[in-house]
Amino acid sequence: MATTEPTVRSAPGRLRVAVPSVAERVASELRLQLAEGALLPGARLTESTIAEDLGVSRNTVREAFAELASERLVVRHPNRGVFVASLGAGDIHDVYTVRRAIEVSSLRAGGTPEGVAAVRAAVEEGRRAAAAGDEEALGTANQHFHGAIVALAGSRRLNSMMAQVLAEMRLFFHKATVDAHFYQHYLRDNEEICEALEAGELDRAADLMLAYLDRSEDKMADVHGEGGLE
Repeated sequence: MATTEPTVRSAPGRLRVAVPSVAERVASELRLQLAEGALLPGARLTESTIAEDLGVSRNTVREAFAELASERLVVRHPNRGVFVASLGAGDIHDVYTVRRAIEVSSLRAGGTPEGVAAVRAAVEEGRRAAAAGDEEALGTANQHFHGAIVALAGSRRLNSMMAQVLAEMRLFFHKATVDAHFYQHYLRDNEEICEALEAGELDRAADLMLAYLDRSEDKMADVHGEGGLE
């Protein structure tokens, strides 16, 4: 009797791991530079310079610009070039609505010890910057604090969303930092939220964050006044 060999069937479809394109990685780098305060509102972005700095083609940079433009982080002016966006009052409420949704919920869910430690590290980074009188470094530490809060949720999608929000926040804050001690106003709030998180008082931490965001939105609205995206 002939022996029938078992048939090995290939899976109808294979899971594919999404690998970011080079343009997406360039967009991520520029988004980070925005969030870190390295690119100022209204600054002109030059394809050739960025391509050389990052070791990519100008076409790749052009694709990255298109992605950032869809996020309203840069604007393209015909015959003039690409510029960092200047966000105004018309954008503020929308950004803070997103922040309330993701930062407050991330705190209510808690996080791993490593995640909580990252929040504490951002607070301590802010303390060091304040002690050194470095307002820009304090602003960056504040960005790291809010990024670490959202990272508590352990969601890549939320982290990606927050990366865009952090970039928009820094664009708002540039105008507010005419007050030389602008970021120091938030340092104590960050400490209180972190302490509640470390104590496992998650609802209290979330309530503190909600009140913090309400005050911050009011401050931004006062600073920017009427208007929208320029």
